[in-house]
Order: sequence, then C-alpha cells, then structure tokens
Amino acid sequence: MTLIGVISDTHLSSRDPVLDMIAATIFADVSIVLHAGDMVSPRVLDAFTEQGKNVIAVCGNMDGPDVRAAFPRNRVVRVEGVTIGLVHGWGGPQGIRPRVREVFDRVDAIVYGHTHQGFSGREGDVLFFNPGSPTDSRFTHTNSVGIMTVEGHHVEGKVLRL
Repeated sequence: MTLIGVISDTHLSSRDPVLDMIAATIFADVSIVLHAGDMVSPRVLDAFTEQGKNVIAVCGNMDGPDVRAAFPRNRVVRVEGVTIGLVHGWGGPQGIRPRVREVFDRVDAIVYGHTHQGFSGREGDVLFFNPGSPTDSRFTHTNSVGIMTVEGHHVEGKVLRL
C-alpha cells in the first residue's frame, strides 16, 4: 500500500508554517506528494522535500515563468498498478472535470486543482480528486489537502479539512 499526499493552490511566495505543519503531521506517513499547481514559488515544495518526500508537481495558471520552466502543465504518474494524471485545470469551476478528463487518454485517477474546492468522486472508471487549497480564504471557507491510498490496482482519495 502506498500513501500519497495531495496538495494544490498554495499560492505562496515562500515556505509557510502551514506547509511545515502539513508535512510533519498530515503527510508524515506519505512517500509521495503531488502538487497540482499554483504553488507560485517552487520554494513551497521544500517543506516536503526536506522531510524526504518524493514531490511530483505541475504548474498552474498563477505560476510565474520560473515555475513554468521547472514543471510541466500535466504529467502521468504510475504508482503500484495505478496510473494517475496530474494537471492544474483552467476555466470556471463548472465543467472542470470534463475539461481535465480530455487531457488524459487512459488513467485510473485524475488529480487536479484550480477550483480551491475539495472533491473526491468516481465518474465511470476514473477517480477525480481535488485536494482543495490549504491556504485560500477568498474562494473557499474550508481549507484542505488530500490523501490518496493506492493498493495494487485500486486507488481511493480522501479530502482532509485543516
């Protein structure tokens, strides 16, 4: 079994005590951290890499040239027998899942961000998972991150309120 920490939409220009808390407690037992974009500064990932986590990230619409140069817009990650598409997302919150679905051919799960709203649910054979935002207070009233559990060919996701 593999535990994956999932985070998105941090919108921070530097490392933050909230991220340190997430890394040390909520993500303490994960081996991989997925960041679904809008980190704003790649330094926010230090909270996880310094804990020895394998961090895999994509850029988002609010990321500057330095982040866009370092991270792709989307990627596919394989964990055990599961294929996970990782993308930030774009446009309004309505219809985001069909839009991000078009990015990937064959995946078992799609991790996305952009809406700042946590979501975990299956549509057909695909798990759609948005961890929400751990730092936003403008577009959501609930800050959150997520944990995905992969066991063999099965994947589940849970949104965790902070």
